[in-house]
Amino acid sequence: MSEDAPEILVVDDESRLADLFAAWLQSEWAVETAYDGEEALEAMGDSVEIVLLDRRMPGLSGDEVLERIRDAEYDCRVVMVTAVDPDFDIIEMGFDDYLVKPVSKDDLMDIVERIQTRSTYEADIQEYYSLVSKKSLLESEKSERELEDNEEYQALTDRVAELEEQVDHTVEQLTDHDDFVGAFQDLPGSNDA
Repeated sequence: MSEDAPEILVVDDESRLADLFAAWLQSEWAVETAYDGEEALEAMGDSVEIVLLDRRMPGLSGDEVLERIRDAEYDCRVVMVTAVDPDFDIIEMGFDDYLVKPVSKDDLMDIVERIQTRSTYEADIQEYYSLVSKKSLLESEKSERELEDNEEYQALTDRVAELEEQVDHTVEQLTDHDDFVGAFQDLPGSNDA
């Protein structure tokens, strides 16, 4: 596991299951576990990038934990991992994906990798559009000669090209419609899911 490995919080009141999920994931990610809703909220922080959250727990339910995570505006992805079959109530819930138990190791690893790819894409696309806007503004205000002679502008142009390549590469990795739509879920100006 690398130093900059995303941090995952596994939340499940079945401690053996939470520990099993954590064991599966810890070879590639930094993993923390919580065994109830209160513990999950205490463990939340800006370093948590992905939350694997059980819906049905005593005390604070997963639905309530999800609502509090979103109300606190943590910048993380949430995957509901639960024995509760999805119903129409999920339409208004702010999660990023949903897995119905039982969950295999392959299913869990796959969903975490897909969610991480979506997050990477989201960050890259936001930076790309921000820099393209700055580049466009400079091009409308400065002469070609001024732009050619400016090292900061040249670095900006290089970064835009680099991000364009990264975004294109990530789009190729978004294997299905759900991945592609999920990548845009939290972008500014998009509708809240």
